Amino acid sequence: MRLSTSMMYQQNMNGVSNAQSLWMEAGQHLSTGKKVINPSDDPIAASRAVVLSQSQAENDQYSLARTFAKQNLSLEEDTLSQVTLVMQGAMEKVVNAGNGTLSDEDRLSLSKELQGLRDQLLNLANTQDGNGRYIFAGYASDSAPFSPDALTNEIVYGGGEIPITQKVDSQREMTINHTGTQVFMSLTSSAKPEPDGTTPSEKNVFATLDAVIGALKVPVDAADATAKDTLTAAVDKANRGLNNSYNNVLSVRSELGVQLKEIDNLDALGDQRALTQKQQMSELVDVDYNAAISAYVMQQAALQASYKTFSDMSQMSLFQMNR
Repeated sequence: MRLSTSMMYQQNMNGVSNAQSLWMEAGQHLSTGKKVINPSDDPIAASRAVVLSQSQAENDQYSLARTFAKQNLSLEEDTLSQVTLVMQGAMEKVVNAGNGTLSDEDRLSLSKELQGLRDQLLNLANTQDGNGRYIFAGYASDSAPFSPDALTNEIVYGGGEIPITQKVDSQREMTINHTGTQVFMSLTSSAKPEPDGTTPSEKNVFATLDAVIGALKVPVDAADATAKDTLTAAVDKANRGLNNSYNNVLSVRSELGVQLKEIDNLDALGDQRALTQKQQMSELVDVDYNAAISAYVMQQAALQASYKTFSDMSQMSLFQMNR
């Protein structure tokens, strides 16, 4: 088969173009630090990198979710820490109220102190986070969960009954905010029963405080045994109720502590997972600089050789004659 002058010329031009393209590609790998820039560079590695990238994004999302969960759990724990202090103060006042030597004025003074503690407790129960959402209102967090009833003036719960949950890992979802019912209107399974052995009749800590406050405001005649017995029964009931409610708050705080520790453990696992994923991604797409530099130099030499070949060929007499 005869080769025309133009065909030989075109072949040499193609050789130069291909060598230049390979040299530029080698330079691109070197400058970007990636050995897989286009899927065609390594289809298998590229497809695996896509899957791994999705896993990295999911891991980052769970890390952000844990940050959000930890903020909520920490705020609730800090709030309940103050709640326990207020309840401890209230229990001390109720114990003092059982002193039979107190006068009506003494009991009235105690009732005022308990009223102040009860108001503090109500304020804590209506705590808001940095976004203005009530942390003990469940998913109905736009309005205060606890408020006085319009008719009876008793503190009632108007928040949601479903606690807020957050998925903090692929297989783990946890409660990050308890409802007001769970904290202030529930008792543990080990709650102290009534004197007759029946289940405690009062779970609402505000109702417990209101009852004993009201009882302490009633004057008691020293000669009236019935009035004394009524006051003693009211104080004893308040003692049991406050202790039961206090233990329930401690139970919730214990749960929060366990969850905060779990968040830390999941963060550590997430960090390790992120490191492993980063290493795997690097093995898939990052360039080996020694190999990349070597390839770049080789392609540069090939390009220079192509240029030299083309230049020498173009000086041949055959091409000179056809100009």
